[in-house]
Amino acid sequence: MNITAKSIVGELVAEDYRTATVFKQHKIDFCCKGNRTIDQVCENKQLDATKLIEELNESAKKQDNSTTNFASWDSDLLADYIEKKHHRYVENKIPELQAYLRKIAKVHGQRHLELIEIEQLFTASAHELLHHMQKEEFILFPFIRAMKNGKQLDRPHFGTVENPIKMMMHEHDNEGERFRKIATLSNDYTPPADACTTYKVAFAMLKEFEEDLHLHIHLENNILFPKAIEAEKTLNYA
Repeated sequence: MNITAKSIVGELVAEDYRTATVFKQHKIDFCCKGNRTIDQVCENKQLDATKLIEELNESAKKQDNSTTNFASWDSDLLADYIEKKHHRYVENKIPELQAYLRKIAKVHGQRHLELIEIEQLFTASAHELLHHMQKEEFILFPFIRAMKNGKQLDRPHFGTVENPIKMMMHEHDNEGERFRKIATLSNDYTPPADACTTYKVAFAMLKEFEEDLHLHIHLENNILFPKAIEAEKTLNYA
């Protein structure tokens, strides 16, 4: 993998997910803001681009048989995986996390006012994510699968696949920003010294939820959506 200062962050992670570890360490958003170059993120974070490239090259050399090459997957298989793996995860974790956050905000909210805002932010995110995933499962993903099947298609009501993709990416940006606020308010999910067990569990779950969301959005923004846009270019609508 040839990494330069002009390399696109999201494309690097799509090519080799091991590089995501380096970007996470430097708090560089590779999913919602994955369209930036190494130069751009280094300027924004005041990092040495040469040193970051060295770290990325080192990460790519490490043996990790658990790394899946999602970029090699067909778009219909990737859509199925995202739906069954990440969408179901979000649906299952939301009620559990809401219950934990509601409890610690009630018990500890007077001493830790940030818990009230964290609960409000997560509740808003939960509502938007559930609505967002429905649009993907009932509108965008079925069209992506239909394109993969190679059948003659009528032009969709949304005109071109780029239109719902732009909407989905905008909504991804919104959730990315919301979780950046949650991470800041929670001191990167670090519970305070007086935190009870429920408090610690809630923060650990929030961190896991954010990490899953990053991979989820990366798979869509940097792999599935570009594949769908390219696939549509080969179509001759009925």
